[in-house]
Amino acid sequence: MPEIHYNADGLVPAIAQDEDTREVLMLAWMNEEALRRTLATGKATYWSRSRQEYWVKGETSGHHQAVVDAALDCDGDAILLTVRQTGAACHTGNRTCFFTDLTAQDLT
Repeated sequence: MPEIHYNADGLVPAIAQDEDTREVLMLAWMNEEALRRTLATGKATYWSRSRQEYWVKGETSGHHQAVVDAALDCDGDAILLTVRQTGAACHTGNRTCFFTDLTAQDLT
């Protein structure tokens, strides 16, 4: 396995991207075991920092992510999952978690 650079908490950010549209759906966190489970099952499995437990995307919501491909970035500190998304990716019910636009004026 290529060298993955986990942060001090043993986590690496994982970005989920839609296979067809290439839309960035969400960002979550994985530890080594979550990544192993994801690659073994083809189901996006993440580590919940707030609940301190593993969660399989869609297990309770029905909004599954079937993993088509997984790639490590050039620095080894981020994972890109290409997924087939069923339903909304965001816990708010939105298709993607990235629906809030930011402008320079927002920072003043």
